[in-house]
Amino acid sequence: MQGKKDYQEKLFAQFQLSERIPKANFYRQLKAVLDLEFLYPLTKVYYGSSGQKSIDPVVFFKLCLVGYLENIISDRQLIQHSSMRLDILYFLGYDIDEELYPTFF
Repeated sequence: MQGKKDYQEKLFAQFQLSERIPKANFYRQLKAVLDLEFLYPLTKVYYGSSGQKSIDPVVFFKLCLVGYLENIISDRQLIQHSSMRLDILYFLGYDIDEELYPTFF
């Protein structure tokens, strides 16, 4: 007898992104060894004290790195590509329900 899978979207799901990324994944390993905390004090002078919050400088650098590693030159394509890849979202520090800067690009 042939079975048929019916997709039913769950309203609530227990999902932990870190459990879904394999231990040998490149971006998981890179996240473990890449410490970019030094960027905060280095870039602080370039940010104002009022107005709308900007993109996190560490996230911005990681996005540039992903663009280089994935050979993506378009900012819009980079955001679209990164939003669809769980390992990249994990690397950037985003969860699956967080939007990846829709108004930035």
